[in-house]
Amino acid sequence: MDIIKSIEHEQLKNKIPELKVGNTVRVHVRIKEGNKERIQVFEGIIIKVQGGGVNKTFTVRKISYGVGVEKTFLVHSPLVEKVELVRVGKARRAKLFYLRDRVGKAAKTREDVGARIEDKEIVVKEDLVEDVASPEEAPAVETENVETQEVVDTVKEEVVEDVKEAPTADKKAE
Repeated sequence: MDIIKSIEHEQLKNKIPELKVGNTVRVHVRIKEGNKERIQVFEGIIIKVQGGGVNKTFTVRKISYGVGVEKTFLVHSPLVEKVELVRVGKARRAKLFYLRDRVGKAAKTREDVGARIEDKEIVVKEDLVEDVASPEEAPAVETENVETQEVVDTVKEEVVEDVKEAPTADKKAE
C-alpha cells in the first residue's frame, strides 16, 4: 500500500484552489486539438465536490444557449490550468442537483453578501525545491523540529498524570 500512496503523492499538485459548492468559478482547461494546444475557459456554478486525494473532483454547471451543460474536472489534473473564483454563493446543501430543474435566474445561487472574492489555495504538499536550494538552513530546521517534539511529549505526559489523579479523587469522595 505504501507504493500506491507514494505514486499518488507524486501526482498531487502542490496547491489546489478552495472549492465550495455554490460558488461561481472560471475553470481554465488545456485543450489539445491535433498538434495545437489552447486554453478554454468554462464558467459556471459548482454543484458538486466529491472524492479525496488524487481522485477529488468537482462538477461545474452552466447554461449555454438554453441548454444545461455540466463538466466534471479532476482537481489534480495537469489539464486544469487554474480555477478563478468569480462569485461567492450561499449554499446550504452539499450537492445542488435541484438547479438542474431550474431555468433563468432561478438556476443561480444566492450571493453571499459581504464575502470577499479571494482565490484561496490549500497547500497539499510542501515544495521540496526550497529545502534543496538552501542546504545550510535545512539542518537548523530539523533541530527545531526535534526540540518541539520533545516539548510536545512532556506536555502529553503532564496531561496524562492530571487525568490519572482526577478519578482517584472521585473514588475517595464516594
